[in-house]
Amino acid sequence: MERMEELVKLLNKYNYEYYTLDSPSVSDAEYDRLMQELIVLEKKYPDKIMPDSPTQKIGGEIISEFDKVVHNVGMFSLGNVFNEDEILDFDKKIKKNLHNVEYVAELKIDGMGVSLEYKNGVLYQAATRGDGTVGEDITHNVKTIKSIPLKLSENVDIVVRGEIYMSKKSFEELNASRKENGLPLFQNPRNAAAGSVRQLDSSITASRKLDSFLYHYPLTPFKTHYESLEYMKKLGFKVNPNIKLCKNIYEVIDYIKKWTELRDTLPYEIDGVVIKVNDVTKYDEIGYTAKVPKWATAYKFPAQLVLTKLKDIIFTVGRTGMITPNAVLEPVKIMGSTVSRATLHNEDYVVNKNIKINDYVYITKAGDVIPEVVSVELSRRENVKDFVMIKKCPICGETLVKPDGFVDSYCLNDKCPARNIEKLIHFVSRDAMNIDGLGERIIEDFYNYGYIKTFSDIYKLKDKKEELIELEGFGNKSVNNILENIENSKNNSMERFLFALGINGIGAKKAKLISKQFPSIEELSSASFEKLNDIKDIGPILSRSIVDYFSNDDNLAEIARLKELGLNFKYNGKKIEIDEEYSGKRFVITGSFDFINRNEIKDFIEHKGGYTSESVSKKTDVVIVGKDPGKKYEDAVKLNILIWDENVLKSKLGLM
Repeated sequence: MERMEELVKLLNKYNYEYYTLDSPSVSDAEYDRLMQELIVLEKKYPDKIMPDSPTQKIGGEIISEFDKVVHNVGMFSLGNVFNEDEILDFDKKIKKNLHNVEYVAELKIDGMGVSLEYKNGVLYQAATRGDGTVGEDITHNVKTIKSIPLKLSENVDIVVRGEIYMSKKSFEELNASRKENGLPLFQNPRNAAAGSVRQLDSSITASRKLDSFLYHYPLTPFKTHYESLEYMKKLGFKVNPNIKLCKNIYEVIDYIKKWTELRDTLPYEIDGVVIKVNDVTKYDEIGYTAKVPKWATAYKFPAQLVLTKLKDIIFTVGRTGMITPNAVLEPVKIMGSTVSRATLHNEDYVVNKNIKINDYVYITKAGDVIPEVVSVELSRRENVKDFVMIKKCPICGETLVKPDGFVDSYCLNDKCPARNIEKLIHFVSRDAMNIDGLGERIIEDFYNYGYIKTFSDIYKLKDKKEELIELEGFGNKSVNNILENIENSKNNSMERFLFALGINGIGAKKAKLISKQFPSIEELSSASFEKLNDIKDIGPILSRSIVDYFSNDDNLAEIARLKELGLNFKYNGKKIEIDEEYSGKRFVITGSFDFINRNEIKDFIEHKGGYTSESVSKKTDVVIVGKDPGKKYEDAVKLNILIWDENVLKSKLGLM
């Protein structure tokens, strides 16, 4: 045991030097000799294997599926800026309430976000970002990544966030190997990293040579982000060496200019620079929008432009009936993927850009994701055909309508096949009913075969099982998986079903907000315009949209059919019961509690109409204090903020 402990300690030290510090102190041969000695001992004494043993990074664990993980602290996205004016505007907004602002500038790694949780210094769980609230457990794969420590230098409980990526060299080696073996190639390092992390067999992940950078400590006790990064390095995490503390926004701009020129010299892909206010204690004061924090943003490098020929213009129909012209292109590679279609947005866009069929056009990827036509190379124009906007739906033939004040044309035929297919695709999507196995192609095929025309038809597919198995590309196992996922979706909470219905204006977050107020479809469908309009962040347009939807007899009949098929129409969480003592007030929880955990306290506060924050500021209304509260308690006393100790909390919870 003493020798095993000694070997684990030595090998972890050498791993840290090699993969994190890039400064090995022993030869590869010496490292391999010690590793082999440890492997022999662990085979002889398998019950003595330590959780932080470097042999755990070899892989070999195989799971049957990925479990869901609820993030204790949400994983946020960032807003984007694209030029110097927008960067200065970001700085101007920050300085409305703050002076002498310092920023931390960080390279934006083009990889896959990950959350790591350690208990008593040992890696406990690793999870994907998912939708920011719920991710997937990828612990068995993350253990194989050499730069992610299995044990920290201190026995702390901590959650950190960062990026898993694949270096350019590892990407090239992986694709060369796949080409040699006749396997499809990965389009870019980001896709390769994401695909490697989502393997059921961790030995496959281990073979892919993934790497990581950690960049966020969400519940940091430190006053600044930069101090948090230094502490993370001290614990053994790999933090990007090119991070810079900037005295002002102009130093940030200089940093961006530098890395715009040097990005191609890096051994990994970056797609921009992240800018964060350094003073963590001001984050709550600066605030958040519904989707992103206001104290950070991401500068995106100028999009790559590629020239290719526009061979034709075709039209697609969305689930709301919106008509979109799309360019059919000579296939061209851009930002790691081959593109043969690109959006032209709407009629006005094509006319204003003077785009014609057979033109040579420059395309880019909007937000690095959606291909779009940017401009025309007029010097190469010849034998072109004018663009003509269609007057009738390309699918159902219904006359299109362009409402006053709108730039888009619409097909208003509720029976239009294209609209129905898009509605069905939305219904089964991840944030809606989340039915794995029913992708876009399969939905379209099943629609064209006549198996599904409505939402309720999806839940009748089990009656067609034998027919589905006979379809090309299907088999007993794949059909069983689809049917099982369909059956499981019946238990989804109401907010998923509400979002899945595709009511204009209701996104996933609005659906949850509405479901908390009206925790069943029956209550929502009978809600008045006035009652809906009273809900914060709903407003008159969305309220009218909801009332109109539930006034439609066809919609009500379809909901009734779904109810008969056994779908859950109730909100699985707690309905908000507004209490004036809590409503609209900001609470901070600090210290530990023997009789309740923090999430339970948070749920109780939100259930009463309040909300929680991670740091104390002048805007904090109440600080709830448990054992060993630390600095947050001191800040509350200084700011004369109302404090609830354990006895007061028990009283509020009805435990006294």
